[in-house]
Amino acid sequence: MSAALLLGIDEGTTAVKAALFDEELGPVAEARREVPVSHPAPGHVEQDPELILDAVVDAVAELLELAGGREVIAAGLDHQGESVLAWDAQSGQALTPVIVWQDKRHEPLLAQIGGPCVERSGLPLDPYFSAGRLAWLLDRDEAVGRARDSGSLRLGTVDAFLTDRLAGRFATDLSTASRTQLLAVGGRDWDEQLLSAFGLRREWLPAIGPSFGPLAELRCARWPVAVPLTAQLVDQQAALAGSGATRPGELKATYGTGVFVLGRTAGPTVAAGLLPTVAWAAPDGRGGVGALAHALDGGVFAAGSLLDWLAEGLGLAPDARALAGAAAAVPDSAGVRVLPALAGLGAPWWRPTARGVIAGLSTATGAAHVARAALEAIAWRVADIVEAMAEAVPVLGLRADGGLTNDHTLLQLQADALEVPLTAGPPDATVLGAAMLAGVGAGLFADVQDAARRLPQGRVVCSLIDPAERTRRRELWRAFVRASAGL
Repeated sequence: MSAALLLGIDEGTTAVKAALFDEELGPVAEARREVPVSHPAPGHVEQDPELILDAVVDAVAELLELAGGREVIAAGLDHQGESVLAWDAQSGQALTPVIVWQDKRHEPLLAQIGGPCVERSGLPLDPYFSAGRLAWLLDRDEAVGRARDSGSLRLGTVDAFLTDRLAGRFATDLSTASRTQLLAVGGRDWDEQLLSAFGLRREWLPAIGPSFGPLAELRCARWPVAVPLTAQLVDQQAALAGSGATRPGELKATYGTGVFVLGRTAGPTVAAGLLPTVAWAAPDGRGGVGALAHALDGGVFAAGSLLDWLAEGLGLAPDARALAGAAAAVPDSAGVRVLPALAGLGAPWWRPTARGVIAGLSTATGAAHVARAALEAIAWRVADIVEAMAEAVPVLGLRADGGLTNDHTLLQLQADALEVPLTAGPPDATVLGAAMLAGVGAGLFADVQDAARRLPQGRVVCSLIDPAERTRRRELWRAFVRASAGL
């Protein structure tokens, strides 16, 4: 085994996970730090940015100690995408909480923006994207207003905050920028028309660079050495790479707080109900953005968060793990249906005002039936997105990753709901993908495909129902969604 190591840092919605890998992408060590999420008002979802920074520092410090003197030659940072905050350019101190991607407080503001932004950005006017949150912060937060007036305002996603604090690099990558609604379709820099529509200025936002390459050095007084940062991108794009879904037609679904399905495409692709996005951007050799890999994206906004809420919010089980165990103990949901719209209904329908629904209850209903219905709902929502992608590109198969894929019941329900092959990949594909792309950025691997050849193949999960039964169940699901969400 080589002495050199790769470091992946996954800044997720509820936790920071960091992991060390050898030069063949074999796991060496990992560290995890939970990060609390608060809901101070209906529709508000926040985190403390200093706690996120502390979690990153702590996790990396633990791994550098575990490295035992072996050199960490490259680090990749992935982050929770559309979540944003404001901070002071001089002190680096956060001026606001992190406004998390599930937050909807700025929804009324979007009605004032207007439809031309949809055509120009290729993204629906939905609270999911970053631009509306940034505009809300600028308009509503006094500390942000003072920083704006003094010329010390910085606005951005969590990755830009972390790299600014740890590397003095106020920058993000093109995969992140493509999720803000501030890029024109096919654009590589902030779009002046979209900035104007949201009342934002270029100088407040991070520079846009490649997703991998020699980016910066991460430094902290608590670390014995600096670590080269050679990859920086959205968590779902990192998972796309880490799952091995690197060729056009290959899809991945990451099952975590939500479920996010990304599918590689040969070029920019427009598909009804789905989001065109940049998978990753290679460097051009001059510090700028070079060749792009493209993808389609669709999200289920409540999955793990749905199970947490059912278990802890409604008291159906001690925790989500126990709830999933209860679901495995019953053969079906006994007619119970769940619409997992706790944060609105995402792709392919985009109904931000949709609410969660539990239907079909009777005196015979138990907690296990509701749990089973929740898992079925997650599986069918993923199938909705895969079906929409199949209408736009030839789909070769779906690779599943993320913490919820440890649940065999969910994986079987997912296989039963799909018409394409399902492969259970490494659960930690996100942090693996961050490290893998760091290796590409450091020159350890020739390119993304070369790195992907080192990934594990995964386990194929076969459907246990025939096509006619799948069609029957799918029609029942679609009828329930139409009735519940007013489609």
